[in-house]
Amino acid sequence: MVEQFVGNWKLSDSDNFDEYMKAIGVGFATRQMGNMAKPNLLISVDDDGVITLKSQSTFKTTEAKFKLNEEFDETTADDRKTKTTVTLENGKLVQKQTWDGKTTTVEREIQDGKLMAKCVMDDVVALRTYVKEA
Repeated sequence: MVEQFVGNWKLSDSDNFDEYMKAIGVGFATRQMGNMAKPNLLISVDDDGVITLKSQSTFKTTEAKFKLNEEFDETTADDRKTKTTVTLENGKLVQKQTWDGKTTTVEREIQDGKLMAKCVMDDVVALRTYVKEA
């Protein structure tokens, strides 16, 4: 099921991302960079079922390697240290990050050939759209 996510994805549209970054506690300067960045998302799976989620932009590259349903330590692009678990629910990759008593989720799903990433923190929702690169 994860295979549909595999590939190189380029950010094409981002809605309400600044508000989402504010909600998770990202400072002003980092938000400015985050809003300007147009990251590429590289998703791969190895033979052992380890998924690699790599986000590359001119500002920063982050990489997370994990297995579904197994908690791991993640350092996010804005330097939060989170306990993260990724699950596959109804065809969506759901990434749940917890830190300092807070929780945020990023739901990724494929719609009309595009990768849609819905970022949720409390009542703030951002939607980021990625298109697959050939």
